[in-house]
Amino acid sequence: MAPQPSETNAAVSTAGVELHYGATPVLKGIDISLSKGKTLALLGPSGCGKTTLLRLVAGLLAPTKGSIAIAGRTVADAASGAFSPPEKRNLGMVFQDYALWPHMTVGGNVSFPLEMRGVGKSERESRTMRALERVGLGAYADRRPSDLSGGQQQRVAIARAIVAEPQLILFDEPLSNLDRELRENMVGELAELIATLGLTAIYVTHDHSEALTLADDVAVMRGGLIEQLASPDELIEKPATPEVADFLRLGGVAELEYRDGHWFFKGSSLALLRGVDGVDCAVRVLIPTGSITAGEILPGTLAATVLRSQFRGDGHLATVSLVGAEKIELQVLSRAKLRPGEGIGLSIDASQIRWFGKQVYSSKEENLEHV
Repeated sequence: MAPQPSETNAAVSTAGVELHYGATPVLKGIDISLSKGKTLALLGPSGCGKTTLLRLVAGLLAPTKGSIAIAGRTVADAASGAFSPPEKRNLGMVFQDYALWPHMTVGGNVSFPLEMRGVGKSERESRTMRALERVGLGAYADRRPSDLSGGQQQRVAIARAIVAEPQLILFDEPLSNLDRELRENMVGELAELIATLGLTAIYVTHDHSEALTLADDVAVMRGGLIEQLASPDELIEKPATPEVADFLRLGGVAELEYRDGHWFFKGSSLALLRGVDGVDCAVRVLIPTGSITAGEILPGTLAATVLRSQFRGDGHLATVSLVGAEKIELQVLSRAKLRPGEGIGLSIDASQIRWFGKQVYSSKEENLEHV
């Protein structure tokens, strides 16, 4: 069935999209809207539904409920049965395994989509070279994919995706097959390339640093739902749920309970904050990595034991457990290497703590202070 007019002028949008396999729901009602020239990252762990959503947009699957529109045209609608196949959606795809044909040259791989569209040889060659030059591979047209590095092969896949000048590019974990150092370099290159080419893109990844680097907006998915859809800055500054904060590794998530004028780590006698009167409940909080300072164990600090430590470019990121609340794990950044088993003291800036759940503190938040 031919695509039908849609009420939205977004580059791509979904409305109430669900997908069921039998009685099992995989997606449970997805609403997104992406403007032209913007990149949306679908971020989440394996099995959260992000690749399934990408396949629905691509036309590789049909929704059980809801509708999908691309450039203001409905390409799938479960209620009416409207469905446009992938080749009618004017989009390009970049896969994690590149999907390059080894028997073809680089130029042959890139020109193949044009050949399938019946574009003449002269125009194919011109557009192929233009696409390769845009990704910095104009001199590699006559080589085989096997002659190229992993990063170069990825750029060939991108050139093939953009050669037909589609209105939407879909990236399915395109950097997951690269080693860590090359992946980190390619993230910056890919972000620059997407911006330079003015692409509209949906980018699937399980790596939060990729998503936060590349995307204008990030949809954090969990269990077939979008937990939060926001800009990278807003996700970091205002995670909507403890699960979002934990997945983005923004710090340690803990449950507190209010007793006798103090907020205690739940199930312990270890107090974190003095509170306000008239409160009787439990809440969950994010204690950001940046809010914690490590030092000696002194009066007024929280005693902690180092569990493990990993070097980062700006220092050593250590995971620690609190003495008296051993189930609570926090992350602290230290210039000096902290060794497993080492005892340290933690000072926490109460103003940086992010509260979830009941808004028990509301306007009285300024009365909270570190014990």
